[in-house]
Amino acid sequence: MERDMTKGSPMKLILWFTVPLLIGNVFQQLYNMVDTIIVGRYVGVQALAAVGSTGTIMFLIQGFMLGLTAGFTVLTAQRFGAGDVEGMKKTVASAYVLSIVITIVITAISIIGMRPLLELMNTPEDIIQDAYDYIVVICAGTGAVVLYNLLASIMRAVGDSKTPLYFLIISAVLNIFLDLLFIIVFYMGVKGAAYATILSQGIAGVLCLIYMFKKFPNLRIHREHWRLEKNCVKYQISLGLPMALQFSITAVGAIILQSALNVFGSTVVAAYTAANKMEQLVVQALPSLGVTVSTFCAQNLGAGHIPRIREGIKKSVMLSFVFGFFAMAIMLLAGNWLVRLFITDPTDEILHYAGIYLVANGVFEWLLGLLFVYRNALQGMGRGVVPLIAGGCELFARVVVAFVGKGIGSYMVICLASPFAWLCASVPLIIAYYSLIKDFMGRWKERQLENEQEQVLAAAEN
Repeated sequence: MERDMTKGSPMKLILWFTVPLLIGNVFQQLYNMVDTIIVGRYVGVQALAAVGSTGTIMFLIQGFMLGLTAGFTVLTAQRFGAGDVEGMKKTVASAYVLSIVITIVITAISIIGMRPLLELMNTPEDIIQDAYDYIVVICAGTGAVVLYNLLASIMRAVGDSKTPLYFLIISAVLNIFLDLLFIIVFYMGVKGAAYATILSQGIAGVLCLIYMFKKFPNLRIHREHWRLEKNCVKYQISLGLPMALQFSITAVGAIILQSALNVFGSTVVAAYTAANKMEQLVVQALPSLGVTVSTFCAQNLGAGHIPRIREGIKKSVMLSFVFGFFAMAIMLLAGNWLVRLFITDPTDEILHYAGIYLVANGVFEWLLGLLFVYRNALQGMGRGVVPLIAGGCELFARVVVAFVGKGIGSYMVICLASPFAWLCASVPLIIAYYSLIKDFMGRWKERQLENEQEQVLAAAEN
């Protein structure tokens, strides 16, 4: 099931790897999307707004852990590309230990601080209790989310993007049935949607663990691999922590944006939620491409194939434009129709506010594609600081726009916060990438020249 991305056509490899990720990410979105549709249709608009108001908090917590697990496995991909099996096993063992420790800490902090955070975000009084009931269950199940994401990241690091997809599809289908069971049959409300999500994700993680143990002998951990190496752990933390903080910084900006949005009332929040959920579904090719870029760069860096990295990024940029414009077309042409999936008989007011969001964000999706490509390229090459700085730029942009929109009472300005943030984050990433690849290419050419000189000398001696 392993795939070496250091050989073969970069375009074919990137597409081959991205498509399963895309399908998997779409099913991942179905967790929250199905929750939103069923809650909106069977519990009510206020419950929909409650679930939607916690989306940024979920992204803060789960995004932090996703960044950590992705960062922990970059070294795994690099050692796989270098053919270092024993070193790869040690990175997997240390990733397990680090993930367990951090999951316990994050779960405890998030549960304790959740109610004050919702109040700080100006969550409307008529939805705050439902919002709390939903998100506290999600926080308690953080371990289930981490289990799946860590194991999926490990398998992707060695080139297998299909197996995590299969288990995620099973999990997504199970989530639908559990949603219907808990909400419609057992009348559990928003709590039922949260329990369905966590149970489904946990099952996907367990299936990944069983499959990986049986089918990936190169990833089986033995007693000697549990002896953590200082340099290995240090490298994983040095990359995983910036990636986690980058996700968190982005989430903090989204939370501030959500707090500014909340002052417009639950109707606007519901419209924004429905449009945002639809957007998240149609743009999944972009983060999928980003994950592919990270794995591609990491494996080829480990193998020393620097020109191949440069070629792969050029192809990825082309694909990001294609995916971005495709997402834009769906949002502009079918957006309002898709919003109706979330709300039964939406009012003209809800469709109006949802339409504003879809237009404001849809025309800039190509920019989001560039952000994913260059950010993940740097992370795959072991550079986590600049993406963290870019995350800071993204946070600053969202905060400025949120305060301006709130201050002047403009919903349109708030909707433009994300595109402005994408622009501010992309600039430092693009500059850093081209500076880094220029440096790497210079070193690679020097090594090639040295190798040629050694071959000439060896031939002369013979």
